[in-house]
Amino acid sequence: METWETVTMSRKEARRPGLIQAALAGKITTAEGAHALEMSLRQFRRLKARYRAEGVRGLGHRRRGQPSPRRLAGEIRDRVAKLVQTTYRDFNDCHCTETLREVDGLPVSRSTVRRLRRALGLPPKRRRRPPQHRARRPRRARVGALVLVDGSAFDWLGTGTRVLLLGAIDDATSTVVALHFRPAEDLHGYLTLLGRLAARAGLPVTLYGDRLGVFVRNDPHWSLEEELQGAQHPTHFGQVLRELGIGDLAAHSPQAKGRIERLWQTLQDRLVAELRLRGIHTMAAAEAFLPTSLAAHNRRFARPPAETTPVWQRPPRDLADRLSCHYTRRVARDNTVRLGPRLVQIPRGPQGRSYAGCRVELRECLDGRLLVDYQRTRLATAPAPAGQFTLIPGRAQRLRASRRSSDEDGRSVPLGQHHAASARAALAALAGHLRHPARSHPWRQTFSRRQRERQQRERRPESLTP
Repeated sequence: METWETVTMSRKEARRPGLIQAALAGKITTAEGAHALEMSLRQFRRLKARYRAEGVRGLGHRRRGQPSPRRLAGEIRDRVAKLVQTTYRDFNDCHCTETLREVDGLPVSRSTVRRLRRALGLPPKRRRRPPQHRARRPRRARVGALVLVDGSAFDWLGTGTRVLLLGAIDDATSTVVALHFRPAEDLHGYLTLLGRLAARAGLPVTLYGDRLGVFVRNDPHWSLEEELQGAQHPTHFGQVLRELGIGDLAAHSPQAKGRIERLWQTLQDRLVAELRLRGIHTMAAAEAFLPTSLAAHNRRFARPPAETTPVWQRPPRDLADRLSCHYTRRVARDNTVRLGPRLVQIPRGPQGRSYAGCRVELRECLDGRLLVDYQRTRLATAPAPAGQFTLIPGRAQRLRASRRSSDEDGRSVPLGQHHAASARAALAALAGHLRHPARSHPWRQTFSRRQRERQQRERRPESLTP
């Protein structure tokens, strides 16, 4: 009875038996068989000798079924598996591999970590999606030519509360030049970010942001002056950029500023894990850790620019004064200028001159100082108010006192609750002015004479006394 034997071969090895048998039968030469299998003459002769001795089984790879000599040692494998499940459970595969090499001294590859994670049944940190087709925007050639700014609201501290992280990244090198934690995305945070950017590298040629109300005007109101000039006045942040000589671009979609959007994806993976590893759960401690994380990130992800000459602009000496909100005010008769609840007294001018009735420029700085300028001359300076200060532009100035106040128990109200309390107070004040007028109010009277006579006839019986 004839027995059959199953031999496992790869696709490359499956061609060998037929050609070896043809060479042994004299149908082809050794050179022709070696050329067809893309191997040397010596190797083809070895295969013929192995076929004569062992048959078809001798044509397979000699190490099939044996463990790899480069396999990971058992103790190292167990240690990596334990770290992946405990200490580095929040790390992605690439981040975990780098940390295992640098911190724990374990020589593993990313594919090994991925195989271990899948063998343990651990889900990936992020689901892989198929790539989508988009046209790539070329990078700027020089450092400082274009800086992208944006904010990301995320549970960065692992406390269950979303905190905003503002960032600025250079377009030419993908270098993160500034980071800043804020409770909300506001003007104060972006001016602070711009100040850190200027202190670290300088002022960029162009700033690239989105269409947030801090950057661009989104309201449909046009004043007569704006209609005559054909453009709306810029926001307070836009005024600062114009005064510093920085151009501004507004993206119409997240994909347009994809480099900083990918930065948030990386930081939400790595920064959150690093903060948890170090036990950092407060905004102050996270703010102090940002320079260390920023330096490590730039060492890993920054790339050289196309042209080595940077184009950063040197910030002016009075940068702290220019990072401010600008207002135009008329000086009162007692030589004072008011901004919300705050009052600035202007001293006497040369030869006892009074500035009453003059229009002056009032600046509210990022640190809370008030500056009064008249024809490029500094008239007065008011110190910053006591307590925590947040720069809020426009009509919200009248709510600043309630935002900085404390509750009845003497505890400070958190900044996020300050914004909510300010909004509620503004709505309550607005509702007080939106009361319906009385029936006898002139607004209730019609322009039609016949309609007025009809209304008088309807009310006349009610006015008669019995």
